[in-house]
Amino acid sequence: MLLNYNPRHCLPSAEDLPDSDDIPVDNQLQHLIPGLLEAILALIWSMRMDWFFGVDMGIYYDPDEDAIVPDGFLSIGVPRVIDEDLRLSYVLWEEQKVPLFVLEVVSKTRRGEYTHKKKKYAKMGVLYYVIYNPLRKRKPRLEVYQLENQEYILQKQQGEPVWLPELELGIGKQQGTYQGITREWLYWYDRQGKRYLSPEELIQEQQNQFQVAQQRVDLLEERLRNLGIDPDDL
Repeated sequence: MLLNYNPRHCLPSAEDLPDSDDIPVDNQLQHLIPGLLEAILALIWSMRMDWFFGVDMGIYYDPDEDAIVPDGFLSIGVPRVIDEDLRLSYVLWEEQKVPLFVLEVVSKTRRGEYTHKKKKYAKMGVLYYVIYNPLRKRKPRLEVYQLENQEYILQKQQGEPVWLPELELGIGKQQGTYQGITREWLYWYDRQGKRYLSPEELIQEQQNQFQVAQQRVDLLEERLRNLGIDPDDL
């Protein structure tokens, strides 16, 4: 892994490298679940420009190695937007920041989530490695690992959400609806354990608040008319 490098070594830039491994996901959840986490961050961190969440994007950690492509990852302390063309890939020797958080969503076809990918993320120095396996029935579907002495240690969970102090976010699973699909999703949580709303839920909440406000206005107008006062004359 190269974070400190000599520019004269002429290492490839993001424009020179593929943006993924060109291996299509075999389950739509591998795209939708990290996509929801990204969408929620775009709401709650809308005023921050020091973070980046990648979905199915290649991370280049060594110029002599192929990219590793997690389902989702989060970096803090990097520009949210490079330019209007956005990022093509995430190149460590350009970004100078290792992602703090990586997510893998397991499908029927295993892609090394518990083996070689896990070892590569540890070698890279990713602090939190999260595996979500929706197919599990007996074992926990959500596992959160933290890097300690270059090894991932499964965090003992006293229920969910699991608090990630370096991100100032919690992560957990809950039944909900996203893009019209009702199932168990992963969500971000605040320090008090309150779940952050998805974009659809936020819109619905705002519509409900508007309807309640309109009902109050209608009730007030009705009472004024009962008193012989035309509210349109006020």
